[in-house]
Amino acid sequence: MLSVENNSRCTDNNNRCISLKLKTQYLARDKNGYNVWNQVIREEKWKTDQTALILCDVWDKHWSRGADERLIPMLPAMNELTEYLRGKGVQIVHAPSDTMGFYSNHPARLRILEYPVVDVPEVVERPDYPLPVDASDQGSDTDDKPYIAWTCQHPMIYIDEERDVISDKGSEIFSFFHHKGIKNVLIMGVHTNMCILHRTFAIKAMVRRGFNPVLVRDLTDSMYNPARPPYVSHEEGTRLVIEYIEKFWCPTVLSKDIK
Repeated sequence: MLSVENNSRCTDNNNRCISLKLKTQYLARDKNGYNVWNQVIREEKWKTDQTALILCDVWDKHWSRGADERLIPMLPAMNELTEYLRGKGVQIVHAPSDTMGFYSNHPARLRILEYPVVDVPEVVERPDYPLPVDASDQGSDTDDKPYIAWTCQHPMIYIDEERDVISDKGSEIFSFFHHKGIKNVLIMGVHTNMCILHRTFAIKAMVRRGFNPVLVRDLTDSMYNPARPPYVSHEEGTRLVIEYIEKFWCPTVLSKDIK
C-alpha cells in the first residue's frame, strides 16, 4: 500500500531540486467580519527524482475549433517547460487519452507497462464542491459538435523515447509513481474543468491518493461557452476554474515560477 508521507521536498542543497512559487486560497474573515478568500503565495523546493510532469490530453486535434485555436499558442511554452524539467531530472508522463493504440509499440508506452500494477487506494477524503462554470453543453464557444477528433499527442510536444512514459490510465500512472517513489506532480494541458480535474490520473484522483499535485495555471484552458452560466468571457471562465482548484483541490504555479 502506498504511504502518504511526503518526504519529497528538498532540505539539502546537495539534492537536485526545482523551486516553485505556489498559489493557494483559503476562506477567512476580514477585519469587518466578512467572509473573504485570501491568496497565499509560498515557495517550495522539490526533489526532481521524486517529481513528475503530466501532459494531459494535449491532442493533435480537438473537435472544438475554439479549443484548437487556444491550444496552439501554448504549445511552444508547453514543450519548453517539458524540455527544461526533463533536463532537471523530472519524470515526464504524456497522457493523451484515447490514443494508446497509436503508441502501442512506442518505447515510452512500453516502458510504463514494464512496471506491475499495484493497488493505490484512496486515502484522503475531500468534499467535491460544484464547479463555478456550466459546461453542460460540452463547453464549446464555437458551437461545434463533439466527435473523436484526436489520434495522438500534438507533434509539437517532443517525446523522449529513452526517458519518458506514455499512459492514459490512473492505475498505470499511479503504480509507476509508486515504484519510482514519485509524490509531487505538476500537471498542464486541457481542459481545466474537465480532463485536468476528472481523468483517472488527474487532480482529484491524485489528491485522493495522497499525491501532491500542482496545476501549471498559464498552460491550461477550459471548455466553457460564455452563453452558459455564469455568463462571463471564456477567459474569465477559465480563471474561475483555476481559482476553484486553488481553493478546493491543490496549488497552482506559473511556468515562469518553476526554476
